[in-house]
Amino acid sequence: MFGRFSAAFCRSHRRLLLLSSAGTRSSAWPQRGAMQTAVVRCLPGEPKLTISFSLDGSHKHMLRDQNEPVGKVLARIVASIAKNQGKKKKKKQKQQEGSDAAQPAAEVSLLFGEDPVEESVLNSEAWRDGAVLCVGDVRFEVLRNAPTFTTAELPRSLMAGFPVCPRLQMEFGNMDDCEFTWLKDTPGAGAGGNWAEVGSGRVFVPSNEDIGSKLRLRCFPKDGTRGGLVKELESDGAVEAGPGTCTFDTRHLFTQQQTQWPELRVVSYNILADIYAQTELSKMVLYPYCAPYALELDYRINLIRKELCGYNADLLCLQEVDKGVFDESLSPAMDAFGFDGVFRIKEKQHEGLATFYRRSRFRLLSSHDLVLSEALGSDSLHSDLLRKLSSNSDLKEKVLQRSTALQVSILQDLLQPDRSLCVANTHLFWHPTGGNVRLVQMGVALTHLGHVISAVSPGAALVFCGDFNSTPPSGVCELLTHSSLPQSHSDWLSSGPDHHCPMDLASPFPPLLSACGNPPYTNYVGGFKGCLDYIFIQPDHMEVAQVIPLPSHEEVTTYEALPSVSHPSDHIALVCDLLWRPPTDRTTQ
Repeated sequence: MFGRFSAAFCRSHRRLLLLSSAGTRSSAWPQRGAMQTAVVRCLPGEPKLTISFSLDGSHKHMLRDQNEPVGKVLARIVASIAKNQGKKKKKKQKQQEGSDAAQPAAEVSLLFGEDPVEESVLNSEAWRDGAVLCVGDVRFEVLRNAPTFTTAELPRSLMAGFPVCPRLQMEFGNMDDCEFTWLKDTPGAGAGGNWAEVGSGRVFVPSNEDIGSKLRLRCFPKDGTRGGLVKELESDGAVEAGPGTCTFDTRHLFTQQQTQWPELRVVSYNILADIYAQTELSKMVLYPYCAPYALELDYRINLIRKELCGYNADLLCLQEVDKGVFDESLSPAMDAFGFDGVFRIKEKQHEGLATFYRRSRFRLLSSHDLVLSEALGSDSLHSDLLRKLSSNSDLKEKVLQRSTALQVSILQDLLQPDRSLCVANTHLFWHPTGGNVRLVQMGVALTHLGHVISAVSPGAALVFCGDFNSTPPSGVCELLTHSSLPQSHSDWLSSGPDHHCPMDLASPFPPLLSACGNPPYTNYVGGFKGCLDYIFIQPDHMEVAQVIPLPSHEEVTTYEALPSVSHPSDHIALVCDLLWRPPTDRTTQ
């Protein structure tokens, strides 16, 4: 498709010469000696490579076969230049009329050192670090598999006082080595704007002085000292004013510093899934008191990012996390704050569970997630429970229809590698009359957790977080705190006599401790308030060093209930500092 090489190709210098009848050389080309960059992506096992560079105001992105001779690529560049010059010539036809002067030759070559690369060399070998692509007077340094941002986006909503975290993904680079420069424009400075540097680093927090300004971010991808092409981002809109004081601002005064061994800070938080916040039921019935804009995800995610960042936690267990929110908003932000995370979607839903851990403190050893109903129906560990449940087919069907998941992560404490955590995160069945369903779900969860610890990480300390949709007097809490539950408990009758299936339940763990106690409420909406969220620990492995106070009742009810313009969820985050017990203390418990 490219035809034969031009007759003007000078084989002694391995150069391709493009001759044109146009009068002068393009003034858009930089002067000789100005080195630009051509980025080549070439991976073993892939049939194609890409070559990207900017020439004469146009970005070139070439997709070529790796086993093609490099001469064909150079010829293609020649043809591209000729095509562009032909277009320019038509525009200037009147000025060029009658001119027979030929344009000086535009040389296209690929050099390594000062030697031209043979036209027969395959692309996979020719395009390597140290090569130089020469196009006329322009010289391009070839960077093969250079650090590159494959995804780079700024969030749509920017608010003063709230962290702005770009969504970034890269290849061939190290995010910690990259350089970031933030700029803002001056409103009314004209079409081009007047951009001033306002910050550096991956995260930027606009101030009130930035309200009304757009932001620009220059991202320089790097891997050690090796750099790639700078990518520049500009926000769609300007920085807006924030809501003022939020319910978590006072709490952040207790968490200004990260913990030090032997302490660790844990957060459990139902952040309210966007798929639920945007329903007509939520807007008209559940949260009619909440300003509509405060239910929008763009608004709430700003508050969520700031709240989570300000806790300086080591471990966060989140519930009701939309898949898109995890991928596009939370993961980029938490990564910038120093966290790695795992996500477990709830079957048949678009939301699920997320566990984030500070990567300087913990390493993920393994994951052991499951859907509780599937495990109950198929895993022999739960055969006895399934047999008892089968005595009431209505309740059994109700339990097996639920998509409730349990997220289980084994984490190694990097500061004391002989210590590990079994972190469990769940969101139990929500219905007010579903106490009996939740009992079965908790029975499956505890049996699974006991098996994981004994089989995978003996001696690991259990930290069990979540929205259990259970108040302190419930059977679920009794099972956790007493290690057993009698068949006479009233929760077996929670949905009426048709679903009555009484049974004794036993936990494989000694009594667990609710690390944050039993606050008056962790969920506060117009029609309900109560304690539904918990962080349970094994007191023979850990003790509570500090519980971060919940917002005051006045703060919670400033806008009647939750969520509100100052609080992004209908739940309140539980935050506590835990303390590893010395091994000697554990053996004497």
